[in-house]
Amino acid sequence: MDPSDLVCALPKQQHVLVTGGTGFVGSRLVAGLMAGGHAVIVLARNPATAMAALQAGARVVTSMAQIASDARLDGIVNLAGEPISNGLWTTAKRERIVDSRVCMTRACLDLIARLEVPPKVFVSGSAIGWYGLRGNEVLDETSTGTNCFSRDVCTAWEAATEGAGVRTVLLRTGLVLDRSGGMLARMLTPFKLGLGGRFGDGRHWMSWIHRDDLVRLIVHCMAEPDLSGAINATAPQPVTNRDFTKALGRALRRPAVLPVPTWPLKLALGDFARELLLGGQRVMPVRAQDSGFAFAYPDIATALREIVGRA
Repeated sequence: MDPSDLVCALPKQQHVLVTGGTGFVGSRLVAGLMAGGHAVIVLARNPATAMAALQAGARVVTSMAQIASDARLDGIVNLAGEPISNGLWTTAKRERIVDSRVCMTRACLDLIARLEVPPKVFVSGSAIGWYGLRGNEVLDETSTGTNCFSRDVCTAWEAATEGAGVRTVLLRTGLVLDRSGGMLARMLTPFKLGLGGRFGDGRHWMSWIHRDDLVRLIVHCMAEPDLSGAINATAPQPVTNRDFTKALGRALRRPAVLPVPTWPLKLALGDFARELLLGGQRVMPVRAQDSGFAFAYPDIATALREIVGRA
């Protein structure tokens, strides 16, 4: 999808701050905003990692203090946080996962408080881990949660947005799919070699979203003045892990018949495997669809054909 098409719902010449703007999702959002003619500030810990944003014309800052109190910001999109799926959940890793999200969110609130004219909207990240591990239960934004580390992360992240004083959207994101990053990028090589297969019995649910649909949904949340609170950022057709791996095998024209046993995953990765690889949630994007958002990639076959078929 052309980057400018991702942001067509926004009014012209918006000024947007993106934290996490060099990441897997944030970089695509920034590319879309820049292609659409909007002014973008990217908060990056290391300016060297923001080279693409700089080359596109975005302003890069390393601290909120570099943003003047009289700066114009129409919206803030807060996506920054320690990666959750790139290593064992040691005690130190768990602390970094939570603290990075809470501290950045509080920094956004501090900025909002000192701006002479506050932004119209604050879109802050969260995840469907908020719901905990729920088996086959169909979940929407009115559902409650069960205790696990993923839920602890999300509840702390969402709680940090309280008192923002502006319209706030909590984006509960599922598994984001694209070949350039995330879990799918790590799966492509073994599946291309015919070494892919389900995790365990493959019956657990995977609530996913194509990266371009996620960027479009972020923009939709910014543009719709009546949207606030929790929004599930997942495609309307979640799939089991078994069906996901079959669909990926078909898209690649490769067999997907080598299952990964449960016990070595649990033994090696502990809660990381139990919650992210062998557990899941069956989440529906009720509020997004009720607000008029239309998914470009509503089913897994369509999404994977586009991703795998892209040169």
